[in-house]
Amino acid sequence: MVPEARMIDRERVVRRHNVTVNVPHPEHVITVGNGDFAYTADITGMQTFTGYHDQSAAIRQGRTAVNTATMSSWGWHEMPNPEGFVIDDAMSEHQTRRGPVRYPDRHDMEGAMRGHVTDENRAGAWLNANPQRLDLGRIGLSFHDEHGEPREVSPEDLADTEQELDLWSGVLQSRFRYDGADVTVETIADPGTATVGFRIRSVLLMGERLRVALRFPYASAGFFQTSAWDAPDSHASTLAVDGDVATIHRVLDGTAYRVDLAHPAATTLAGEAAHTFEVTAEASEMDLVAKFTQGESADELPTFDDLAAASARSWKRFWLSGAALDLGESDDPRAHELERRVVLSQYLTAVNCAGAMPPAETGLITNSWQGKAHLEMHFWHAAHFATWGRPELLERSLPWYLSILDRARSTAANQGYRGARWPKQVGPDGRESPDPIGSFLIWQQPHVLYMLDLVWRASSASKRTALVVEYADLVNDTAEFMASFAEERDGAFHLLSPVMPAQEFYDVTTTEDPIYELASWWWGLEVAQQWRHRQGLDRHQEWTDVQARMATPFVQDGRYTAIATEPYLRRDDHPALLAAFGVIPPTPVIDPETMRATLHDVLETWEWPTAWGWDFPVMAMTAARLGRPDIAVDALLRDEVKNQFTLVGHNSQMGSILPIYLPGNGSLLAAVSLLATTGFPESWNAKTEGFVSWP
Repeated sequence: MVPEARMIDRERVVRRHNVTVNVPHPEHVITVGNGDFAYTADITGMQTFTGYHDQSAAIRQGRTAVNTATMSSWGWHEMPNPEGFVIDDAMSEHQTRRGPVRYPDRHDMEGAMRGHVTDENRAGAWLNANPQRLDLGRIGLSFHDEHGEPREVSPEDLADTEQELDLWSGVLQSRFRYDGADVTVETIADPGTATVGFRIRSVLLMGERLRVALRFPYASAGFFQTSAWDAPDSHASTLAVDGDVATIHRVLDGTAYRVDLAHPAATTLAGEAAHTFEVTAEASEMDLVAKFTQGESADELPTFDDLAAASARSWKRFWLSGAALDLGESDDPRAHELERRVVLSQYLTAVNCAGAMPPAETGLITNSWQGKAHLEMHFWHAAHFATWGRPELLERSLPWYLSILDRARSTAANQGYRGARWPKQVGPDGRESPDPIGSFLIWQQPHVLYMLDLVWRASSASKRTALVVEYADLVNDTAEFMASFAEERDGAFHLLSPVMPAQEFYDVTTTEDPIYELASWWWGLEVAQQWRHRQGLDRHQEWTDVQARMATPFVQDGRYTAIATEPYLRRDDHPALLAAFGVIPPTPVIDPETMRATLHDVLETWEWPTAWGWDFPVMAMTAARLGRPDIAVDALLRDEVKNQFTLVGHNSQMGSILPIYLPGNGSLLAAVSLLATTGFPESWNAKTEGFVSWP
C-alpha cells in the first residue's frame, strides 16, 4: 500500500497518554515486550512485590490483582501424563442427521477447580489443563539492612513513588525513595528477542542493601493461575558463572530453557532458598540484561544501551506506521478518554497479541485458561492490525494455522466432514481442549479466512500474490469444512445441532441456525470464492449453492433472534446477534432494516452488566454500518462494569479471575477503525489517516 501524507502529530498524540502511576495498586502493572515476549513490572519497575500482585491470593480474598510475570509465546510446559491420556479418552457421541459424531466434551471445569474430578472426566481434566504457558521467572529487587539481613518490605514502605511508561520509546521509568535513599529503575524489552534490561541507580547498591533477586516457580495447571511456588522438588535451577555473564539452566519435566544474565561489575550468587539467586553490585549503578532462550546456547547479550536504542527505534517505527487518530480538537468531553483507550490498546495489543501464535485472552501478562489461545478470540485480538495499516503484525500469527492444518483436517475427517475444522482452545500444538461448550463452537471457523482477507486488502501487490499462493490449501480446506457442515433441509442449508453459538448459553443438542454464524458462514465462503478468483479459478459451485440457499435467520416481532429454536433469544451475555451485520459486512443473509430494529431493541432491553468487553465494540460496528456513528461512540463509551479501562489500559472483566481482557482492547481498535472509514460524528472533529477500509 502507498503511504499517504501524515497530517497528525503522532508523537504528541501518543505521548499525551503516557502511563503514569504514582500510587502502588495491585491492578496497576506495566508490561514491556514485543508480541512474543513480555515482562510485567510493579511500581518498582521490576517484579519486587509478587505477593502484593498475586492473583490467586486476591481471588481468595475477594479483591482484584494482576500478576507480575515473565512470559513468551514459546515457553510452555506439560505436566506428567502417567496414564497416557489422549483426546479420544475425552470423547462423547452425539447424534446428528448424518449419524453419530464424536466430540471431546468430557470435562467439568467447575469440578476441576474444586478438585472434584469424576472418573468419566479425568482424561478431559488433564487434557484441558495441559499444556500451560510458563512463567519464565521473576526478576525483582530485594532489600537488606546494614548487616546484610533481608528485610520484609511492602509497597507502602516506599516513598515518593513515580512511574511513567514512555509509549513512544517503550522505556519504563520508575523512581522511589527507600530508607531515605533514592532509587531509579529503567526497564526496557528488546523488540526482537526474549530479552529485558534494567538500569538501576541507588547508593543502596553499594552496601548491598539493595540487590536484584531472581525467583523461579514451577508451572501451574490451574485455570487462572500462572505460577506454583510450593513445588521446589519438581523442577531444577542450576547456576553457571563465566565472568560478567551468568547462566541459569531451568528444567521442568520435559521443558528446558536458560536465562543468561549480563551484568558488568556485578556478581550473581545462588540464594539460600531453592530456585532463588541474587545479583549484587559494588557501585551505585547496575546494568542488568536478562535473555530467556530455548536451546543450548545464547548469542552474545546486548548492552542496556543497545536495548534502549533498539526499543526507541522499534516503537517510533510502530507509531509512525499505519493509521492514526487524533481527537484533540473534539468538543465532546468523552473524546480524551476514547483517545486514551485507543492509544493504550495499540500498545497493549502490540506487546501481547502480535506474536507467532494466537494469544491468550490475558496475553503474555498472566494466565487465563492455562495461557491457551481461544481461536474465536484471535479475530478480536489481532484483526485490527490490518485495518490500522499494520498487516504484518497480524500476519505473524497466521503461519501457525498452517502448522496445525493436518490436525484440523483430522478433526474434520473423524467427525465425517471434509476439509479442516479449527479448534477452540489450544496450546501451541493445536490440540483441542475438551469442554462441553468450546468443542461445539463454530464461529472461529471463518475467522482465519476473514483475517487473511484483511491482510490481503492491506498489503502490497507483490505481497498479495504471495499470500494467495501460501494459503491456498488452508483457504480451500477451511471452506470445504464449512460447506460440508451446512446441512440441507427443506431446500435450504442450515447450521444444525450439536452447535453452540457465540452467546454460549444455549442447548447444544437443540440449537439451530445461530444468526451470527449464518452470516459469517456466507461471508467466509465468499472470501474463499474470492481467493479462488485471485488464483485464476472459477467460483466453486457447491460453495455457491450453499451460499445461495443459506437459511434465513429467525425473525420475531420484526427483530432478529439469536437462534432459530426455542428459547430464540436470551437477553444476557454476548449480544452476538448484532455481529451478523457490523463485524460481518453486508451479506444477502441479513436485512439491514431488520437489524436496525434489532439494534434498538438490544440497546433498550439487554442486561448490560452481563455483557463482555468485546460486546460494546460489536454494538458500535453494527451502528456504524447502519449509519449511526452517534450510537457507535455511545456504545464504545457506555458506562458498564465490563467496559471500563484501568489507568494502565486493561479492560478488566471478572476481578482477579480475568483482570485483563485483551479482546476488549482489540475489538475497540477494530470498531474505531471502522468508524474512521465510515465517519465519526461530525461534532467530534476527528482527524484520521492511514486506515484501511473494512470490506
